[in-house]
Amino acid sequence: MSDITPIALLRDIESRVRTSATGLPEQSEVTETWSGIGFRIGEHYFVAPMSEVKEILRVPAYTRLPNVQAWVLGVSNIRGRLIPIIDLNTFLSYESQLAIRNRRILVIEQNEQSDGLVIDGVEGMQYFPVDDFNESAPAIPEGIKPFVTGHFVKEDRVWCRFNMRDLFENEEFQGVAV
Repeated sequence: MSDITPIALLRDIESRVRTSATGLPEQSEVTETWSGIGFRIGEHYFVAPMSEVKEILRVPAYTRLPNVQAWVLGVSNIRGRLIPIIDLNTFLSYESQLAIRNRRILVIEQNEQSDGLVIDGVEGMQYFPVDDFNESAPAIPEGIKPFVTGHFVKEDRVWCRFNMRDLFENEEFQGVAV
């Protein structure tokens, strides 16, 4: 048997590991990033700040309402709360090519009012270097421009920054009655 104690053996192993270990790569610079929920309306890609999107859902069953704008699909009971279901494509004068069951809902909430915005698809969390933000509006349909506060470009794709607060405060968006 060896006269080496367990502590001495552990110290010897630690010493050998430290001498043969390679150093960790150094991060050359820290880049501040902006993140948001990516979504799609037709072939256009958007990101909304995480703070403006409360939930992402499949389109639930909803009840149609009389005397409302065509873009108001109805209301749905989501966990005990009645939430208006709004076809964002139709509101923005941009027809969807997808069946309603293949679309998703972004639930937004402003001033204790929740709305479910039906969009064509969710593109997950998106991260962009803050320095890559461009305040100009890219080539998008006119009906969408009032709600876009600029854009990012990532991997040759333009991501418009969509402002849910501007949408919510829009007079036409609030005027759901016919």
